[in-house]
Amino acid sequence: MSSLAEAVTFGYVPAPMRDTILVVDDEPDVVDLVRYHLHRAGYDVLIALSGPSGLATASESRPDAIVLDIMLPQMTGVEVCKALRNNNQTSDIPILILTAKAEASERIAGLELGVDDYITKPFSPRELVLRVQNLLRRLRAVQTTSLVIVDEFCLDKGSFEISVGGKKLDLTTTEFKLLTVLMERRGRTLSRETLLQDVWGYENVIDTRTVDTHVRRLREKLGAAANRIITIRGEGYRFLTNRKT
Repeated sequence: MSSLAEAVTFGYVPAPMRDTILVVDDEPDVVDLVRYHLHRAGYDVLIALSGPSGLATASESRPDAIVLDIMLPQMTGVEVCKALRNNNQTSDIPILILTAKAEASERIAGLELGVDDYITKPFSPRELVLRVQNLLRRLRAVQTTSLVIVDEFCLDKGSFEISVGGKKLDLTTTEFKLLTVLMERRGRTLSRETLLQDVWGYENVIDTRTVDTHVRRLREKLGAAANRIITIRGEGYRFLTNRKT
């Protein structure tokens, strides 16, 4: 049976093209399980068994997404994530953390590093595949040829770039998508639940703190323009134009 037929039979929506996923994990059983199900969903899969190997593979191969374990030899997943986000070649690659650490504090710490999604072990292979598909779907959603210009903000969805007052900002995929949604619906209050659905692709609300963490990180990167994103207590967030409050 072909990989496409297998994917349909197993219940996945096949990848529209042969996207490449890098799996960084040192547990052979986990690696085999993840590789098997990603292959069945129509993806090419690269494997790295250590932190340094994962960094090297990410830089050389530029995968479309990375599934990253936290507990790794030589370098932790946290250190790998920091290095990926600090490297211009890999800073915008979506990252899904796969880890046995299920505490809320660990999840929040990962999100603060710029992780795009988080799934704990033991996990459902189907859920992992669907999470990867959601990451890539969000990435494709912002890669169009249109510009969004609001005052000194210029967001290019084709080149995946944002500048404020002529200065380019370095945003992760999720931060870029979050700012895109806020700018395109400027002046409207968007609830955390709405943002989780439209930015993260979650049909069921899981943890609205995810939104708060990413908004805080986005504000930090906006610097003096951070006051454009305001918090509407008990409701959500709004992007303001012309610095009006």
